[in-house]
Amino acid sequence: MSARNKLPADMPEAAMPKHNARESWRIFGIMAEFVEATERLNAIRPAVSVFGSARTAPDHPYYVLTEQISRKLSDAGFSVISGGGPGIMEAANKGAYFGKSPSVGLNIQLPHEQHANPYQDISQTFQHFFARKFMFVKFAAAYVVMPGGFGTLDEVMEALTLIQTQKSRKIPLILVHRPFWEGLIDWFRDKLVAERMINPEDLDLMQIIDDPDEVVDAIFKHYETRGFLPLPEEHELMLNL
Repeated sequence: MSARNKLPADMPEAAMPKHNARESWRIFGIMAEFVEATERLNAIRPAVSVFGSARTAPDHPYYVLTEQISRKLSDAGFSVISGGGPGIMEAANKGAYFGKSPSVGLNIQLPHEQHANPYQDISQTFQHFFARKFMFVKFAAAYVVMPGGFGTLDEVMEALTLIQTQKSRKIPLILVHRPFWEGLIDWFRDKLVAERMINPEDLDLMQIIDDPDEVVDAIFKHYETRGFLPLPEEHELMLNL
């Protein structure tokens, strides 16, 4: 065996078939996760995905604001999709749960177990972040992004990248609470735009709104000349996410 093809010291050649078999079965598990979630969520449209911190206490203003927004979205006819866990995710589910439309929780299995909140009409648990993120994108007619940490920023950047690169349809991406988000938008403008890392018009992919009624109005305004479901060309685009 050449040096180029040598196995790692901790990977004896006899172990390779077993290792490959486990990888193959893992792929089938991932496929099953996609299929099961897609079948369960197909009936929830139109829906809005709400992102935010898992660390926000129920008496925090962010929690209260999220619950208000989600209740208004639910009463306006939108299913509300959250991460299914505590904090702002719970607030999003809670507001929708007591509204007119379904409350949907997409939970994730973590090393430190994340317990599903009790305010869910539909609950789906994922092992893989990428499968969960796909469902947030696939079924959303809009994104509402509350204050949050790394996970929330990850969701925002994923959504922005997909829309900017036209791998996903353009939908409203609403950042809530200007004092929290304005510094990030300023940095985008002062650094990313100024150094030509993004185009100036890319900033228009986001809007900052503070008032719950204005959040709902902005989503309806985006769709006032068309339906909420993907157009035929958008449906084809979404098949290649």
